[in-house]
Amino acid sequence: MQHDTPLLDQVKIPQDLRRMSDLDLARLADELRAEVISVVSETGGHLGSSLGVVELSVAIHAVFNTPVDKLIWDVGHQCYPHKILTGRRARMRSLRQGGGLSGFTKRSESEYDPFGAAHSSTSISAALGFTVGRDMGQSTGDAIAVIGDGAITAGMAYEAMNAAGHLGKRLFVILNDNDMSIAPPVGALNKYLNGLSAHAPFAALRSLAEGVEASLPGPLRDGARRARQLVTGMPGGGTLFEELGFSYIGPIDGHNMAELLATLRAARTRATGPVLIHAITVKGKGYAPAENSADKYHGVAKFDVVSGAQAKSKSNAPAYTSVFGHALTDEAARDGKIVAVTAAMPSGTGLDVMAARFPQRVFDVGIAEQHGVTFAAGMAAVGLKPFVAIYSTFLQRGYDQIVHDVALQGLPVRFAIDRAGLVGADGATHAGAFDIGYLSNLPGFVVMAAGDEAELVHMVATAAAYDEGPISFRYPRGEGAGVEIPSIGQVLEIGKGRVLREGTHVALLSFGAHLNECLAVAEELETQGISVTVADARFAKPLDTALIDQLVRHHGVVVTIEQGSQGGFGAHVLHYLANSGQLDRGVSLRTMTLPDRFIDQASPDAMYRDAGLTRADIAQTVWNAIRSDAGQMVRFNLRGA
Repeated sequence: MQHDTPLLDQVKIPQDLRRMSDLDLARLADELRAEVISVVSETGGHLGSSLGVVELSVAIHAVFNTPVDKLIWDVGHQCYPHKILTGRRARMRSLRQGGGLSGFTKRSESEYDPFGAAHSSTSISAALGFTVGRDMGQSTGDAIAVIGDGAITAGMAYEAMNAAGHLGKRLFVILNDNDMSIAPPVGALNKYLNGLSAHAPFAALRSLAEGVEASLPGPLRDGARRARQLVTGMPGGGTLFEELGFSYIGPIDGHNMAELLATLRAARTRATGPVLIHAITVKGKGYAPAENSADKYHGVAKFDVVSGAQAKSKSNAPAYTSVFGHALTDEAARDGKIVAVTAAMPSGTGLDVMAARFPQRVFDVGIAEQHGVTFAAGMAAVGLKPFVAIYSTFLQRGYDQIVHDVALQGLPVRFAIDRAGLVGADGATHAGAFDIGYLSNLPGFVVMAAGDEAELVHMVATAAAYDEGPISFRYPRGEGAGVEIPSIGQVLEIGKGRVLREGTHVALLSFGAHLNECLAVAEELETQGISVTVADARFAKPLDTALIDQLVRHHGVVVTIEQGSQGGFGAHVLHYLANSGQLDRGVSLRTMTLPDRFIDQASPDAMYRDAGLTRADIAQTVWNAIRSDAGQMVRFNLRGA
């Protein structure tokens, strides 16, 4: 292939890679890495993970016949190089924006994304499904699952490997291991792989790692053996993966194109059953600011390519996550029984603040939400005060444990639910849409939502003091409303809301962080002759029925507003009013929720506009309720409005 133009310009689809020499593929990887850095500097996103799989992305597409062969990226936050190679390069600068490319793999986006992902540890299960389809005559080829060293620790991944080993079907799992640095020993694999005979038995691949270990000097031999054991968990004999029925190959250098190509070609040629290829990579590879950062630039805002400096928020208000982290740490300083659990996201949930001060009381269970919930239940049963800090969308993964191990037993586990509502660039897969509904339905559960950051501090204190059963509080992503934050949280009366503004015509009953929107709408409607009460429910369960009775009794229109799906707070209000016989009092009732559909990525404001939950939407809902009843027009003295 001629080099008068950049190699990346000559790649429209993966088939173009298969005409390149191995040396050209290595050069292409360098160009691809630079392209990823350039794109993410303009869009923000998951940079470090994508940089770590550049060579792997090139090698897989060069060796396997995608899209006939199905390449499945676990989680999908490392898929940017893959997207560039699969016909989406021209659209990459629309990444994570409204109407643009998803930041994850998405079936509706490309035939090269055979399975959507954004939550972890699903790839092997999905890949096994494709292999069964292939063996039953469906038009699909091999399945290749790429899973990280964090994601493979989750129980679902081992369940899938156990099933795959039992079925014995031809399946490729590539373990992308960026948790350790063993460059010297893995580099020695190159001569073994390059020297493989095309007719060598496949079993020879399984012994490569042991052969390299035996040939290395003492310190390097010990390092290579330790790396292998850290991943396999087997100090002697067969590896854990082999015990599960997989052929294990590795570790290999995930940034050495020659090793990758030789390994993948040999495995593809000889495999008859499930194979696990262990590739060592460096997160943030090839971009110094990422490699030198503590988080390897896992998720970044827009940044300057030369310096690596990220764009900063212009808001002076603290983020809800930070408010939670500091409030919980302060409570923990006053109460030695408080402990905290995170599922592989200590900084994402704000628990890094408490971990820095009380490291023995913060537990990171890895990507294992199910275990984390039941682990907390055990601590609660023995008298500790566990806080489980998990994003709303990820807490879904532990729902059976919430029901069976926490709620059914009435154990006082405290759930701090971050990323409530619509979250912006991460899109539908990360939206915190359902927790109000799925927790409010559980007997004995207390369900709260913070209207602002001061309320969040109070709810942390309330949860710490509450020991009668499970309790939760939700709060959104991003900056707070800018209210004054109390130094010590106040313990709220369970099931009691508050009235922030009193009016006579319309009542807006807010649950959660749309409270400020409601206050702004009230100001606007006041200028139009509508007197508005604004109430903060605080609790979806138990409901403040006295407050609801008062609002229904004294207002012609009552509107509930929440950042959650249908079937949540508003539904519980309607249930109460129906069962208490208040729906025939002539009041016009409306519930405002997220719509009954998933909402794609955009800015949070644009997503709420799409959802019909802006200030203008709230005001229009009020006017529609007024105009739907001529009696209301007369009552409000709004003839001709």
